[in-house]
Amino acid sequence: MKTFATYNIKGGVGKTATAVNLSYLAARDGYRVLLWDLDPQGAASFLFRIRPRVKGGGKALIRGTRPLDDAIKATDFDNLDLLPADFTYRNLDLVLDAAKKPARRLGSLLAPLSTEYDVIFLDCPPGISLLSESVLHAADTLLVPLIPTTLSVRTLDQLTEFISGLDESRPTILAFFSMIDRRKRLHREISQQLPAQRDDVAAAAIPSLTLIEQMSVRRTPVAAFAPRSAAARRYEELWQEARERGKLPPPPPGTW
Repeated sequence: MKTFATYNIKGGVGKTATAVNLSYLAARDGYRVLLWDLDPQGAASFLFRIRPRVKGGGKALIRGTRPLDDAIKATDFDNLDLLPADFTYRNLDLVLDAAKKPARRLGSLLAPLSTEYDVIFLDCPPGISLLSESVLHAADTLLVPLIPTTLSVRTLDQLTEFISGLDESRPTILAFFSMIDRRKRLHREISQQLPAQRDDVAAAAIPSLTLIEQMSVRRTPVAAFAPRSAAARRYEELWQEARERGKLPPPPPGTW
């Protein structure tokens, strides 16, 4: 089982759109996929038409009084399940702070699911917190969307520095440009310069397109409702790069 987390210190950079589309593409490829919507705003849950509510809230999941299995819901797509958001997730830092080995808690909760799923995606809220530290320990690969601006690139430097200070396991970083508008000079310059400076920046980039914004109206991945679009192709390129960087083996036989 491989765990990917869409994460950035900044909000509004395309984390949820990435998690939704890549989890769909992984399931379409034949992997057994679980997406955990960790953001209390519940955007991923909304896009998959699932009510953002967990009985007992985040406290029950973190404390283990309700198994993750009991909260998982099926989506409209084969091989793809969702662990919904809950508004109580806004208090997960407090719950984790009271837990034993809080930085390892998410990883220990996810470990028993290795027999049920090949790939897990974590759609994370922004910021640096105890929850995000637990995510960083649980994830094999961190997918970091970046808008091509100076401040956004600075957050990548901050995140890299933060991860370098972690003890023991550290996720592989795969940053990628999101909401890129090549009509803007700064977007063009940064998207050309940064990959040459850093080997943890993907070649694939997600453009700023109204079709991606339509996901919130159609409530389905753009790769599902417009599979031949430029947006869908860019997400497919990003997924292929994530698979390779994350060293994800082919799906189990019989799942194609």
